[in-house]
Amino acid sequence: MKTAEVKRRFLAHFEANGHTVVPSAPLPAIDDPNLLFINAGMVQFVPYFLGQQTPAFSRAASVQKCIRTPDIDEVGKTSRHGTFFQMNGNFSFGDYFKAGAIPLAWELSTKPVEQGGFGLDPERIWATVYLDDDEAIEIWKQTGMPAERIVRRGRKDNFWSMGIPGPAGPCSELYYDRGSEYGQEGGPEVDEDRYLEFWNLVFMQHEITDVKSKEDFRIVDDLPKQNIDTGMGLERIASILQGVDNLYEIDEVRPILAKAAEMTGKKYGAHSGHAANQSHPDDVRLRVIADHVRTSLMLIGDGVTPSNEGRGYVLRRIMRRAIRAIRLLGWQEEALPILLPIARDCMSPSYPELAKDFGRISTYAYAEEDAFLSTLKAGTTILDVAIAETKKSGGAFLQGEKAFQLHDTYGFPIDLTLEIASEQGLSVDEEGFRRLMSDQRARAKADAAARKTGHADLSAYRSALDEGGAVEFTGYQEISRESRVRALIGGSGRVEVAGEGDFVELVLDTTPFYAEGGGQQADTGVINVGGGRLEIVDVQQPIPGLIVHKARVLSGEVRAGETGFAEIDIDRRRAISRSHTATHLVHQTMRNFLGESATQAGSLNAPGRLRFDFNTPGAVSPTVLNDVEQQINEVLLRDLEVHAFITSQEEARRLGAMALFGEKYGDEVRVVEVGDYARELCGGTHVARSGQLGLVKILNESSIGSGVRRVEALVGIDAFGFLAKEHLLVSRLAELFRVPNDQVADRVEHTVAALRDAEKELEKMRAQMVLAGAGGLAEAAKNLDGVAYVGTEAPEGAAGNDVRTLAQEIRSKIDPARPAVVAVTARSGGKASLIVAINSAAKGRGLSASDLVKAALSGRGGGNADLAQGGGVPASEAAKLLGAIEKAIIEAS
Repeated sequence: MKTAEVKRRFLAHFEANGHTVVPSAPLPAIDDPNLLFINAGMVQFVPYFLGQQTPAFSRAASVQKCIRTPDIDEVGKTSRHGTFFQMNGNFSFGDYFKAGAIPLAWELSTKPVEQGGFGLDPERIWATVYLDDDEAIEIWKQTGMPAERIVRRGRKDNFWSMGIPGPAGPCSELYYDRGSEYGQEGGPEVDEDRYLEFWNLVFMQHEITDVKSKEDFRIVDDLPKQNIDTGMGLERIASILQGVDNLYEIDEVRPILAKAAEMTGKKYGAHSGHAANQSHPDDVRLRVIADHVRTSLMLIGDGVTPSNEGRGYVLRRIMRRAIRAIRLLGWQEEALPILLPIARDCMSPSYPELAKDFGRISTYAYAEEDAFLSTLKAGTTILDVAIAETKKSGGAFLQGEKAFQLHDTYGFPIDLTLEIASEQGLSVDEEGFRRLMSDQRARAKADAAARKTGHADLSAYRSALDEGGAVEFTGYQEISRESRVRALIGGSGRVEVAGEGDFVELVLDTTPFYAEGGGQQADTGVINVGGGRLEIVDVQQPIPGLIVHKARVLSGEVRAGETGFAEIDIDRRRAISRSHTATHLVHQTMRNFLGESATQAGSLNAPGRLRFDFNTPGAVSPTVLNDVEQQINEVLLRDLEVHAFITSQEEARRLGAMALFGEKYGDEVRVVEVGDYARELCGGTHVARSGQLGLVKILNESSIGSGVRRVEALVGIDAFGFLAKEHLLVSRLAELFRVPNDQVADRVEHTVAALRDAEKELEKMRAQMVLAGAGGLAEAAKNLDGVAYVGTEAPEGAAGNDVRTLAQEIRSKIDPARPAVVAVTARSGGKASLIVAINSAAKGRGLSASDLVKAALSGRGGGNADLAQGGGVPASEAAKLLGAIEKAIIEAS
C-alpha cells in the first residue's frame, strides 16, 4: 500500500467517524517560541487543549508534517530514526476519551483492506499502557486484545509530553510483531526492533512544568478527561503495510536511496532485525542522504531557506550533511540536481504543491550545494592550518573555540572537523564546542522570547487570558474606545496598581491598538484610566489571543479593574497603513517581473517607510527595480479601492490570494484586495484607496542572505521629501559642473573615469619608484656562507603587488648560478608584512621561502618554496623580520 494511500485511508476513517479534517500546519512553529519546527501532530492544537482558544470542532484529524533533530546523529544508524516524518493524528477536544479512542484505533488497524482499513493481523498486535492505567487495560480487553499481549510500562515509555511545559498524559501504544526473523519473542519490552510501534494514543489529562527530561517533570494541573491526542507514525505503518524492513525502504524514501547508491557505485540491501542497527558505514551514509534530501525538500517547500541562524541554520546543517555524505562515498560532482527531483516525485502525490513550486525549491537547494562545495575547500585549508599550529605547540586537542569558529563562521560541519583531526592524530574539544553551540542557541531563543514577552513569566499572561478570554481587536473600525483594564502585569507578574514613572503592561477587554505582527509595527498612543494617564509605547501578543499594551505611567496611578479610554496615535497609524498597503503592491509587482518564486520572506511596515525581503536567487537589476517602481506608482494613480473581507481558506485559495510561507491560517482568513491588482491574506491595517499612498520611492536593493534580497522604500510624504532633497542635490551638482540637470550623471561618470585613470598613472609611478633601486640592492647583497641575501624595506604604503614585484625583480638581477634569498618587508595600517623570494640555486641548498617565512613569523604565513609571504605583526617589528630571515639562512646553511 503506497504511503499516500495510507494517509488517505487514515483521514477517511476518522472523517467518517465525525472528525473534521484539518490541514497540516507549516513546518516552522511560528506560534511557539520554544520550538523551531512542528515536532508532533498536536502542536497546532495546544491552545485548544489548554483552553486558551475554543475550537470550531470537537473532533479533528490531520496528517502533520514534523521535524525532529535531537537524534540527528542517529539517522541512518537505526531502522527508525529520521528527521522528517508525518504524524497521522486524531484529536478530541472535550468529547471522547479512552473508551472512544481505543476502539477507533483498533478498527482502522484491523479492518480488511477491501473495507478501507489497513488489514493488520489482530493476532500480531500488542498494546502497552501506563503502569496504573487499569481503565485502558479493560478497554483493550473489550476489543478482543488478550491480556498476555497488554504490557504495563513506566513514565519513560508510556507518559507523553512535547518535552516542554504544556499538556501531557499517560499513553497506550500499539506495536506490530514483524515475526521471529526480526528478533526475540516476548513483546515490546524485550525487542522493539521485532515489535515495531506504529500508534500512540495519548490521554491528555495533565499539564506539566519544570521539564528537565522525559522522566523528570512536575505535574501542575489535571485537565478534563475528555481530551485525546493520538499519533500514528505514517512512515512506521507504511513500512509494515509495504512489507519492508525500515523507514528507508518505504516508497517515499527508497527511490532517493537507490539513486544515491547507483551514483556512488555502492550496494544497498534491506536489513532485517538487529542487523539494521549494525549497518556498514556506506549503508549509513546512503540512509543519511535519503533522509536529509527528503527533509530539505519539505523544509524549503514550507518557506525555510538556508541561513546561519534559527530554522535556516537547521536546514543548512541537514543539507550539508547530505552533501558531505555523498562526497565521502566518492561522488565529487553536484548531487542535488539528481536527487532532489526524485524526492519531489516521491512526495508530490501527498503534497502536490512541491511539484508546482519546484522551481523555487530547487533554486535554493542547488545554490546551497554550490556554496557548500566552496566552503569545503576554504574550511579544509583553515582547518589544516589550525591542526598544524596545534601539533607544533605539542597539543593533542584542537580547541573547541576553533571548531566552533569553523562551524559558525564558515559552515564547516563539526563531524567533518572530528574526522579530519582524527586522521592527523588529534582529538577535538567537543565539550567546549557543544558548550559554545548551546550558549549561542540559548541566546537566540531568549532573544526571540524576549521580543514577545519582555522576559515576563508566561503564567501571568495565561492567567489573564483564562480570566477573560481572547482580547477583541476593534482597530479596523475605530481609533479609540472605552475599555476595562482586565489585568496589570509588572516585571515579576500580576500587580494591582502602578504609579507615575512605572512601566507596566495592560490587558484590556477590547482595544483599538494593533499588536505588532505580520511585519507591521505596533500602534502607540495614550490610555486614560481613572486618575492616571499612560503612554503606550508597544503592543504585543505574547500568547495567541492576548493583546498586551506596554506602557509608561505619565501621571497619577492605574488600577486593575478600572475603566479607561484608549486612543491610538492616528497619524502614526495612517503612515504605517500606507506602508503596509505599499508592501502588498511591492510584493505583487516583484512577482509580476521576477515570477511567482519571488515570495515574501519578511517585511517591516513603519511610518513612512517599508522594508520588503523576498526570495530570489540573484540581484535585481536597476532596470527591473525602476520598472517595478513605475508600475506601483501607476497603480496609485488608478486610485483603486482597498477592500478587506473574511472568507474560508479554501475560497481565498480559489480567488488566488497570496499566503505567506510559515504563516498559520485558520479555517477563516482575512483577505486584503487592492482593486484587481493584488490580493493577499493579511491581518494588518491598510488605507481605503491606493491613491492615498501618494508616492512610493524604492531606495535600494541588497542581499541579506543566500537567495534572499531586500528592497527598502519610502511612502507618501517621506518619499516626496526624499525626492525634494535629491532635486536640490542634483541642482547643486549641475551648478558646480555648469551643465543642465539632465547631464549631471554623464558629467559625474566622466569625472570619475578621469580620476580612475589618474589613479592608475599614480600606481605606475609608485611601482616604478619602488622598483628603481632593485639593481643597486642586488649588487649590495650580503654573502651568508655562499648565499646572496638581500633584506630591505619597501616604501611605506607600497601596494602588496608592488612589494611582491620588488622581491622578484631583485631576485632576477642576482646571478642565477648563485644561491639567492630576497626578503622585503612593508608597513601599512600599523602592521608589517613580509615577502621572501628565492631562486633555484638556493632551493638546491635546501632552502625554502615558505620555511623561512614561517621561521620569522612563528609558524604563520603561506606560499611555496619559491615565493612566500606572511604578516600581522606590529609595524615596529619590520626590521626584526629581516634579521630573523638572515638568522634562519645561517642556521639552515
